[in-house]
Amino acid sequence: MSTRGETSGVRQAGNGRGEDGGDPRHARFDITLDGERVSAYRGETIWQVARRAGETIPHLCFKDAAGYRSDGNCRACMVEIDGERVLAASCLREARPDMVVKSASSERARVAREGVMELLLADQPSREQSPDRASHLWAMADLLGVDATRARARYPRRRGVSVHHAPVERLPEGGSDGQRPSKESLAPPRAGDDDLPGERLPTATPTPAPSSASLEAVAPGHDASHTAMRVNLDACINCTLCVRACREVQVNDVIGMAHRGVASKIVFDFDDPMGASTCVACGECVQACPTGALMPASLVDEAGCGDSQVADRRVDSVCPYCGVGCQLTYHVKDDAIAFVEGRDGPANQGRLCVKGRFGFDYPRHPARLMRPLVRREGVPKGLDPDFDPARPLSHFREASWEEALDIAADGLKRLKREHGPNALAGFGSAKCSNEEAWLFQKLVRIGFGSNHVDHCTRLCHASSVAALMECIGSGAVTASFLQALEADVVILTGCNPAVNHPVAATFFKQAAKRGTRFIIIDPRGQAMGAHAHRVLRFTPGADVSLFNAMLNVIVEEGLYDRDYIGAHTEGFERLKAQVRGQTPEAMADACGVPADEIRCAAREYAQAERAMIFWGMGISQHTHGTDNARCLISLALACGHTGRPGTGLHPLRGQNNVQGASDAGLIPMFLPDYQPVSDAQVRSAFEELWGAELDPTPGLTVVEIMEAIHAGQIRGMYILGENPAMSDPDLDHARGALASLEHLVVQDLFVTETAQFADVILPASSWPEKDGSVTNTNRTVQLGRQAVPLPGDTRADWWIIQQLARRLGLDWDYDHPRDVFAEMQQGMASLANIDWARLEREGAVTYPCSAKDAPGDDVVFADAFPTASGKATFSPALPLAPDEPIDGDYPTVLSTGRQLEHWHTGSMTRRARVLDALEPEAVASLSPGELKRLGMAPGERLSITTRRGSITLVARVDEGMPDGMVFVPFCYVEAAVNLLTNPALDPYGKIPEFKYAACRLAPAEAPSG
Repeated sequence: MSTRGETSGVRQAGNGRGEDGGDPRHARFDITLDGERVSAYRGETIWQVARRAGETIPHLCFKDAAGYRSDGNCRACMVEIDGERVLAASCLREARPDMVVKSASSERARVAREGVMELLLADQPSREQSPDRASHLWAMADLLGVDATRARARYPRRRGVSVHHAPVERLPEGGSDGQRPSKESLAPPRAGDDDLPGERLPTATPTPAPSSASLEAVAPGHDASHTAMRVNLDACINCTLCVRACREVQVNDVIGMAHRGVASKIVFDFDDPMGASTCVACGECVQACPTGALMPASLVDEAGCGDSQVADRRVDSVCPYCGVGCQLTYHVKDDAIAFVEGRDGPANQGRLCVKGRFGFDYPRHPARLMRPLVRREGVPKGLDPDFDPARPLSHFREASWEEALDIAADGLKRLKREHGPNALAGFGSAKCSNEEAWLFQKLVRIGFGSNHVDHCTRLCHASSVAALMECIGSGAVTASFLQALEADVVILTGCNPAVNHPVAATFFKQAAKRGTRFIIIDPRGQAMGAHAHRVLRFTPGADVSLFNAMLNVIVEEGLYDRDYIGAHTEGFERLKAQVRGQTPEAMADACGVPADEIRCAAREYAQAERAMIFWGMGISQHTHGTDNARCLISLALACGHTGRPGTGLHPLRGQNNVQGASDAGLIPMFLPDYQPVSDAQVRSAFEELWGAELDPTPGLTVVEIMEAIHAGQIRGMYILGENPAMSDPDLDHARGALASLEHLVVQDLFVTETAQFADVILPASSWPEKDGSVTNTNRTVQLGRQAVPLPGDTRADWWIIQQLARRLGLDWDYDHPRDVFAEMQQGMASLANIDWARLEREGAVTYPCSAKDAPGDDVVFADAFPTASGKATFSPALPLAPDEPIDGDYPTVLSTGRQLEHWHTGSMTRRARVLDALEPEAVASLSPGELKRLGMAPGERLSITTRRGSITLVARVDEGMPDGMVFVPFCYVEAAVNLLTNPALDPYGKIPEFKYAACRLAPAEAPSG
């Protein structure tokens, strides 16, 4: 049986994954269960042994899932053990050799279980009025054969108790009928003479036992304040699963238990309404709750009644947002996604974030493209402020697929014929599948005839890949983020995992609770700082100065690993010479960190037995981004922190398939698997595979393509799922380039800002509407499955690419993404032993994988690196100033990035109801000191100006921001921060400097009139 609040399948260790790190099956023994001999393993509980033997022991406070410890407080799973006087909680009691247990055969256990269930049901709303009539609680009642009506008749409902700290004004709307409880009925008594003047104390006020009807009408436990979730404490049984979900699994520490005895209750923060609390809407509590006291708002009607089994079907898939690659299950009703739950995947172990749980209604947004569009004659290209993406026929006309594809292909063919292959370019997408990425780059290389193909990795981790390829011969991570659980020390730098990789952050927080020392190195403060052992807040742009100072300490104090360096690296002497004079004392002023702090951090990392480095786009998105990454690689190589469990280098990949799209060749200078296009032998292999000649010249990158458009070289483009009119730096320049293209074909879900420049718009498929594989930041290839049908006249992306290819003269004949994946295996050694059938069977496989039955390597390069010599290379770097330093006219540093609730340019998440409601408008985050300097208050409008333009948006105070800096998300078209960013490029990775632009701030002028 699998019900809400309960995952199917059986764990083989007490906490689901054997927290002692050993194989729970290595110590096998027998016990007797209900007269039968059954096998058990060290660490298993009686409940787990029974489940594996085919019996589901009733349970409420226990969740058979990774990360959830047993608590034993509900007493619904009691069993009888020979030789023991009292019953035992089977979810807590470990099995022991020769133990004799009576469960289904025990009359004492049956009576105890039924008694517990009857007492709980006596206080529950009726099944018809329940917030979840299909909850796990009701399933367990059915399993025990307990009748709720008889239970209510047998036991009086417990007296209502009103307990609160907050004034009534802070309480949520109450009652299942929507009526707020009166102040008189809920207000605590006035402070007595012995109390502090005016102070309200926590109180518990018993009231006479009311009728069921009156109690339903006055229900202060009903809370509809959160846009994503509903709270009904009438259904709460105080099992504390939500507390453990919040505190121990997601490690957000928002939910707690308040008061004692009959007054005990679940609270958010200091008994705040859920919507006013610090809840990050991960929804873990909703997925854990066994009663429906916490429910997705979409499943509960106005009367507070709901049903978690409303779905027609369930479809397992993968989240389409960040690079963590969380597995999930779509619950589909009437061919629409009703709600989403986390699934036990290798990267998430059942967890999700707010986007993965509540961000899937965008495919049904009214602005969704349903038919191909062609630009109307005489309508100029550009962003028309009066254009409504939901009503595009003012600027475009509808066309059949045949006509739209013909127009799209004819324009591309004409430009190629008149101006040659270098007149065409393509932008693919990391939001597409591996198969679509493969087809797209193949189309550009042999259909267009050039290597001018790129995607968002150029704007994210191109500099990280450049440094990794140079130093260790591979552009992927050397170990998964789960290895942080095995590390003694972890450095987080230039990343904000709690915002950008929230599920990965849960494992980091768990590691910190277990004793891993986290060193956070970043100009900004962040939520992970509360779990950090040490935080270094350095001057923006001074990364190399700080890292070289740490390397200096390691070299001068002899903390480096001589044996490892000798056996596995080259160039260490050059590094030693480079950092010799860059002592912490010499670099302290430049990087803004005291010398002793630098020394302590360097020593802790170097002297750890196992240490890892994670970084994000705060490292890569600089003109010195490649140098930043080189320094981090040097730190790991110098200390021997690669190739072992708990060690490694991990650039946290941004989008869901940026790793896979890069692997598949969506890069202008590399063919699939990072094989140089300039290598004749590599080209020959692909020419044989594809039956076409390939251009040996590396192509242009994203920003270089925009420059080439302005220069008149690039005249036509095909853009799939990317939005450069929002994501490129210096947007006026990028939008001007798009407007000047002679022919632009855009394939997307909506008429995005980029699509508004298109000649032809092809309606694409959203992730839940197609099959395909993706590769996450851990190098794990996972299968996404179609959950809902394509709406209107939309088509699968791989089909559209193939139709264009055929019109460009290519004889393609794929019937399904599995056919494309089979071809990929022929050209990509990284996919060895990973075929489509295995992905369908297992759902996920990590590469490299040594055999068809091997799990794949979580940690790589234990013996050698994939370089000609088998050794890694140190690549020293010198500190360089940002391209555009602050000065008297522009004294503040502008940095950009993402928000927790929104993704990339917002084309999907701003069309997701919950996500848009949580963050509906553009904001700029500043420190309290910066706001004070400007004479502003939070919520007032702020003007930000750089040498490229100005935007106006709402100011938000952020205690983690340093003075002299402002942070703006880039997803808001109404305040598009990339109008302001600097297009200067890293010379190696060709990545723009999104993380540093000189700006000035001022209160916005009030609108005239």
